[in-house]
Amino acid sequence: MGVSIGRVYDDVPPGVDRVFVDRLWPRGIRKDDPRIGRWCKEVAPSAELREWYHHHPDQYDLFAARYREELADGEQARALAGLADLARAGDIELATATRDPATSHVPVIAAELGG
Repeated sequence: MGVSIGRVYDDVPPGVDRVFVDRLWPRGIRKDDPRIGRWCKEVAPSAELREWYHHHPDQYDLFAARYREELADGEQARALAGLADLARAGDIELATATRDPATSHVPVIAAELGG
């Protein structure tokens, strides 16, 4: 099982199942674009948390802790479990439209999946 992180604007690596994990659709990408793969918007941070982090980008550790709390319950927990099933079946890439994936929600998801 391998979990990697990428940007949705890049080509999909061969042999990898790409999962787009943002809540909002990326700018400039058509709905039928093959770079999207699957769309799992349910695992993304809540709108409230995303907006809070947008105003506090210097507080990544707090954002990550709050996001882990969200991932532990409800719809996000079920979506995370579905991603874990995909990851057990083969290599997946968690894709985001964020300019800097390293300071986004995606590393938190990857860590929760053991990647």
